[in-house]
Amino acid sequence: MIFDCHTHTKFSADSEMRAADAIACAQTFGNGIIFTEHYDYELPGEIDFTFDAKSYFSEYKNFRSDSVRLGVEIGLRKVAREANRNFLAKGDFDFVIGSIHVVDDIDIYNPKFFADKDKSAAYRKYFAVMAEEAAAEDFDALGHIDYICRAATYTDPEIDYATFKPEIDAVLKILVERGKILELNTRRLDKIRGLKELVPVYQQYKNFGGKYITIGSDAHKVEAVCANFERAMEFARELELQPVSFCRRKLEV
Repeated sequence: MIFDCHTHTKFSADSEMRAADAIACAQTFGNGIIFTEHYDYELPGEIDFTFDAKSYFSEYKNFRSDSVRLGVEIGLRKVAREANRNFLAKGDFDFVIGSIHVVDDIDIYNPKFFADKDKSAAYRKYFAVMAEEAAAEDFDALGHIDYICRAATYTDPEIDYATFKPEIDAVLKILVERGKILELNTRRLDKIRGLKELVPVYQQYKNFGGKYITIGSDAHKVEAVCANFERAMEFARELELQPVSFCRRKLEV
């Protein structure tokens, strides 16, 4: 079974999606689903992007099944490492995504992050932090490697692997060496240029020894569950990467 391995319901501060609705939507595609609620310790801003693990498992325990899993998306950040470890110890999570949302104590969704940097400086810093945290933290899959492109204020926000090859390669090598998975986030797969720029990144991941990917919509609304999955599956087939899921933090092929 193919799983949508990256979704957010009401336990995430930026989502009000009902779990039952998300499950029903995934079922229409014949897919399973993993809820990966945001846990971003002290994310800059006024919104609290954390949640209570006990309440999460208590409320969603009856949803858990062969096709429904309970996970978390933790914000990878040096100052959050201890908090992340303590949080993961509080629950029997099926799957943990590790994502970079903050660089230099600025949420990279905030235009302020880009205001005093050219694209080269911003992206190199982003990938440098990603490599540092990917080497240090506990997670199963690295989330949305192209996240920075979503809010970048530059005329051309795409990654451009050739330009940032040393920095991206450092991230990919760490993932393979640690046995971590690279997520294929489907949020931007409807952007032809964005999809094209991901190809050499995932090809290099494979060249370094990566075999598996998780596929996740990053859905915060029902209509986004399993979005662009046909393109994702075609992408995986062409690059000969195997989509996988996790249960009790064990890889399932």
